[in-house]
Amino acid sequence: MVSKKKKKYSSGEGAQFMTRKAALKKLQLSLKDFRRICILKGIYPREPRNRKRAQQGAGGIKTLYHTKDIKFLLHEPIIWKLRDLKVYQQKIRKARAMRQYGQMRKFLRDYPEINIDHIVKERYPTFVDALRDLDDCLTLCFLFSTFPSLKRVPRDQSMLCRRLTVEFMHAVIAAKALRKVFVSVKGYYYQAEIEGQTITWIVPHHFSFQPQSKDEVDFKIMSTFVEFYTMMLGFVNFKLYHSLNLVYPPKLTAAFSSSSEKDLIDERAYVAERIAAMNMSLARVEGSNEAEELPEIDIFNTEDEDPQKLEDAKLEAEKVKKLKTMFKGLKFFINREVPREPLVFLIRCFGGEVSWDRNMFVGATFDESDESINYQIVDRPSMDKQFLSRYYIQPQWVFDSVNARILLPINKYLIGAVLPPHLSPFVDKTKDQVYIPPEQRALNDPEFKPQNDEASDEDIAEASDEDKEGMENNSDEEGAEEALTRQYQEEVAEESSSEEEVDGDDQNLEKKTMAKEKKKAMAVTAGVTHKEHPYQKEIEDKQAFRLREKLVRKKHRNLYKSMKAGQEARKKEIWLLRKKRRLHDEKVKEDKKSEKRKQKIQALEAAMA
Repeated sequence: MVSKKKKKYSSGEGAQFMTRKAALKKLQLSLKDFRRICILKGIYPREPRNRKRAQQGAGGIKTLYHTKDIKFLLHEPIIWKLRDLKVYQQKIRKARAMRQYGQMRKFLRDYPEINIDHIVKERYPTFVDALRDLDDCLTLCFLFSTFPSLKRVPRDQSMLCRRLTVEFMHAVIAAKALRKVFVSVKGYYYQAEIEGQTITWIVPHHFSFQPQSKDEVDFKIMSTFVEFYTMMLGFVNFKLYHSLNLVYPPKLTAAFSSSSEKDLIDERAYVAERIAAMNMSLARVEGSNEAEELPEIDIFNTEDEDPQKLEDAKLEAEKVKKLKTMFKGLKFFINREVPREPLVFLIRCFGGEVSWDRNMFVGATFDESDESINYQIVDRPSMDKQFLSRYYIQPQWVFDSVNARILLPINKYLIGAVLPPHLSPFVDKTKDQVYIPPEQRALNDPEFKPQNDEASDEDIAEASDEDKEGMENNSDEEGAEEALTRQYQEEVAEESSSEEEVDGDDQNLEKKTMAKEKKKAMAVTAGVTHKEHPYQKEIEDKQAFRLREKLVRKKHRNLYKSMKAGQEARKKEIWLLRKKRRLHDEKVKEDKKSEKRKQKIQALEAAMA
């Protein structure tokens, strides 16, 4: 029996991938609906190994999807909802054209809504899975919470993002889960630890909104992502509040009293404003207490018992325990020129009390005249009226104290003081190559003193971009090599000097030694230790390393190349950061010199006058 010939592209990469045009034809969807369903279901284009086979011999570069992903979408119930939406849109258009406005209002009232609860449960079967994917969700929701009403961003969506993000911040405050914070040009970077998962997100600065054209930003796609993320964040908030024994939706502990607020009509608006202020604790479930503290670290016997790791873990746990109550018992007052929300969030996370001017925002708990205030946060050069019972500090003190996990001395953060550099706490300690600025080194090692070698600075400044290799040789590795070469040269010089002394000895001494050597020619002599030169050993080690590199197996060679490329990229990044810092320091020196020149000229002019 003759076997049937196998059709081309019926197996392998030709059958595994499908173009976007073929996917649209199979699903019977428009491009707009296809993009929406892919975002909601988490399906994205793939890159094949062999593009020509995946495209079944077609040229060019096309958007490809896995065939199994497209078949997976065939059974999605939302596709039928999208088709129902199309039918209703067609009916509404027809009623508007026929001027049947009563019928059109009826269609708008019965317009079907898409529910994506089942998609969230399908993509995140457990709570930990949702926490692992919460970074992008929080960043985008915080961004949309600052948007006004736009053409492609519904007002309801931005208000929902605002409500959900405030609820999440309250949960972080109640759990005392915040660990790091950093202020940058993009916004405020926060890092929290919830259920053992590290979550990092960005909150933008509250500036006036600048509208963007459609060509620069596609708000429709971003809005589709937010549609899914709001549903996901709602699930996460619900689970967080119940794990912390808090009532959800959040409620205030103090009951609403209409007598105290006569002009207030809407109780929900009153509660929502006070919750957004983040200055009051939320109501807990009846009969429940605060969340219990985590127990001490249990020590288990493992294969690689490293006492240093256990000590580091214990030390880290002790630092986190102190960090949670760092501001406990302290009262802060925020001036009107200081950004309120990030500072309230930080101070409340670590057990402090905070308030502000009642005319600035609702939710203030005490006035500026309160004598029990410990710190007043000010961002202006001077203040006319000051209280002797409190410290007047700049906002950076709060951020730096959180990152240092101790209350820093306030002498560098007083009103009008030149602030120290705000160092980023997001440093990956697992990397083998990390740039550490001089200020961070000084904090880690109090005995560290930055070297200011004028000659080397001038030589470095004169070096061009083409001399990149020469600049890289100024690293710590080259410093070690120079020390080894210096030691090698000193040892060679010592040997040569000893040889000259032997040559200058008396001839009789040489004869005696020759006679002794002849007598002891047949005797057993004690061995002399050979002292290795470390510089020569370094060269041999490098040569042996290159030989070991050649012995890497073929299947591991690409992985090894990528590792080396990563090391080179980190080396280049460190070099660029050092160059940027060097240029900054040179500019500061020039500014100081020019300022001194101006002062001297002014002094001379005053003396001559």
